[in-house]
This record gives sequence, C-alpha cells and structure tokens, in this order.
Amino acid sequence: MPSAINRLAEKQQQQITMASQKPSIPKGTRDFSPVEMNRRNYIFSTIRQVFERFGYQPIETPAMENLTTLLGKYGEEGDKLLFRILNSGDFLSDIPASELATENAGKLAGKISEKGLRYDLTVPFARYVVQHRNEITFPFKRYQLQPVWRADRPQKGRYREFYQCDADVVGSDSLLNEAELLLMTDQIFEHLGIRIVIKLNNRKILSGIAEVIGHADKITDITVAIDKLDKIGPEKVNEELAERGLDAEAIAKLQPIINLQGNNDEKLEQISLVLASSAEGMKGIQEMSEILSMVKIMEIKSPVELDLTLARGLNYYTGAIIEVKALDVAMGSICGGGRYDNLTGIFGLPGVSGVGISFGADRIYDVMNELNLFPAETASSTRVLFINFGGEEEALCLKLASLLRRSGINTEVFPENAKVKKQFSYADSKQIPYVVIIGESERLRGECLLKNMISGDQLTTAPDQLLNLIKG
Repeated sequence: MPSAINRLAEKQQQQITMASQKPSIPKGTRDFSPVEMNRRNYIFSTIRQVFERFGYQPIETPAMENLTTLLGKYGEEGDKLLFRILNSGDFLSDIPASELATENAGKLAGKISEKGLRYDLTVPFARYVVQHRNEITFPFKRYQLQPVWRADRPQKGRYREFYQCDADVVGSDSLLNEAELLLMTDQIFEHLGIRIVIKLNNRKILSGIAEVIGHADKITDITVAIDKLDKIGPEKVNEELAERGLDAEAIAKLQPIINLQGNNDEKLEQISLVLASSAEGMKGIQEMSEILSMVKIMEIKSPVELDLTLARGLNYYTGAIIEVKALDVAMGSICGGGRYDNLTGIFGLPGVSGVGISFGADRIYDVMNELNLFPAETASSTRVLFINFGGEEEALCLKLASLLRRSGINTEVFPENAKVKKQFSYADSKQIPYVVIIGESERLRGECLLKNMISGDQLTTAPDQLLNLIKG
C-alpha cells in the first residue's frame, strides 16, 4: 500500500483515539465564556452601529471559498497558511496509485481539496463585488464582522481563528471616503473609551522619496529602515540604509525626512521642498493636505499625525495609509487600512478603486480589559433575577418578569423554589445587578424588595415602580 495511504490511515486512527480522550479544541482557537462574549458583543455592536451611521451596509461571505479564489492572492507564504478542506466522499478514489506513491504533497493537495477557509475578508469581498457587480450600486459601502482562519504558529496575541471587522467603500476615488473612515475610527474608539492616535502616510509620498534620492527600486528597504527610527535612532537608521545598498549621497538626501519635526502643516511644507521634483510625491502631498483639511472641518477629536515612517501594506496600498495605536497600552496597531486602486482586478474587473479599514477585535478586547474599560452591564446579559418562592409568589414574579421583558429589560425567574442562598449564589455567579424578592409577606402588602447586588443597597417599592427604578 502506498505510504501516503498508510499515513492517512494512521492519522484517522489517531483522530479516533483522540476522540476517546479528554475533549479539547485545536491549537490557536478559543472558547469564550458568557462574560467574554458579552464584552466581545459590546465591541462588535459599537463598531456595527458606527459603520451603519455612515451608510455602510452589512454583507457576509461563506466561511469557505474555492481555492481558485484564494490561491495566489497572499503570496507564497500566505498560500502555505491557508486551511484546505478535503473533498467530500472518497476523495482518494480517482487518484492513481502512482501519484499517491510519488509523495508530492502539493500536487496531491490540489486534487483532493478544492475549497479552503477564508484567510481574510478582503479577497472574498473582491470576489463578491465582481460576482454581484450588476446588483450593487457604486460607490458601494460594505462592512463585514466575521471570523477568518490562518494556519499560523499560535502564540500570544496570534490565533488561527480570529475576527476581522472591515469597512470598505469601492467605486469612488474621492478623498472624502478616507476622511470619513478617520471620523468613524475616532467615534468608535471614543465610544469604547480608548484614547488613540491616528497615524497617516501616503504611498505616493514614499514613492516620491525613493525617486528623489535616486533609489526608486529600494522603496521597501528605505521604509523598513526608517520605520525603526524611534527604536534605534537616526545614526543606526543611517547605518542600516548603507547596509541595504544606499550610497552616502542618497542617505544625505534622506536626512530632512528622517529628522522631520513639527505639526502636520509644517511637516508637509518641509517634505514639499524635498519632493518638488517628483510629480508622484507632490500628488501624495496634495492628497494628504486635502484629507487633513477635512479632518479639521470634521473636528476629529483624536490626534491625527503625519508619519512618514508608516509603510504598512506597502505592496498593497496605492494612496493613503492609516494606522491606529492605543495611547495607554503598549501594543501594536489596533486598527489600520488605506487606499487601493485595483481591488477587483485579480478577478478580471480592473479599475475599481477602493479604500478600507479593519478593526482588530481581539487587540481591542485586550486593551479594554487591561484598562478596565468595559461597562459593568457587559458582565451579564441578565439585568434582573426574581427569587422564586413558589405558589402565588411565583405567579406574581412571572407576571412582573413578563412586564420587564416587554420593556426591554433582560429578566430571569429562578426556575424552582430552591433555598434563597442558592438563588443569590446564582445571581452572584452570573453578575446579575438586580434581584427582586417577593415573599408571602411582600405579596400580601403589595410590595417587593429590590436589591442592588453591586452596591448592596435594597429598598421596598410597589411592583408597578420596578421598571422605573431599574431603568433609573
């Protein structure tokens, strides 16, 4: 029997053996507790509300795509990180034994697997636009909040399954779109309570810099080196530039850029002098000036800084580049995006320009958790628990609970007449903020006892006042 079949049989046997052992989940994936889910949903809800406030519409794409859609879109390394899905049924039946014996995994994978889990939301979105181009109206504003999968090595802050929260507008060249994305970003993080700085750059400015110093072919080397300015200082940056093949004259021309100081207007004025001979660079400065002008008009509250060292997605973005960092936590970017000119060209529909931004839900969660920014009500989805004493008291609790639910208050009635201590322990474990007690004496007096489980305060009130007190 060919060794490939032997290995497959061994793997299946291992899976059967593992199934009989203690249950577990794949590395790089996570379970989320109710508290964690309440907090994650709070983040998703905040992002979704702001997206929709600016006219973005939701779409969803399948968890799996045809491999013909995914392969070749993320580079050779990206292709290796795709999770492939085996074809249904007896997927080896049509494979000649001679091919199994060759042990050519790459060639074999292409025949036994036609689908894969999506690697990001951008390529499926490009496929969606091309496939549905006769049904959508341009400019098309869409958002997606969905999980993606990457067969990466799991480590702290990096998972094999994680959520992306993307907003993109395609079919419009207007820089108003960039400015509105910045305003959306500002509003989302203001609502979440995270202080941020928004950093901006432009691919055309970076291209212009490489052009005027005579090394247009070394734009990546230049940006990788100057990106380390804050960490290693200008002297070490110059040394690295030399190691990357830049001559002394080119490095000298870079000094005004490396030592750029001042506010955004002053930086643009200085860089304009350096890039005066580059039409591409001056176009980037013009775009940056227009975006920053709209930032002032829109009164964005978070600081917006021109940062010429910013070069994320250099091979992907063609205009504005956006990166957002939290000010109070040492962490990488928690949001980023930019302008791309040919999103749909990979699927045969060239010339559709777009700009988008992506929020890192997992990093945002970590920031909020570290800074203790989650509202108390996100600890539990239930706001009120009625203690159950059975009989007529239970019937009254059911009636009042229905009233609260109809008024939008998440409410539970403990399902049985258990010991009061047990019922209070239940409320504590779920971090339910209010408990209502209606025993026989309270029912006969036409009263109920409302206890605030957070402060410990309790008061006696009429049942028809419960709603106002809880809302208040």
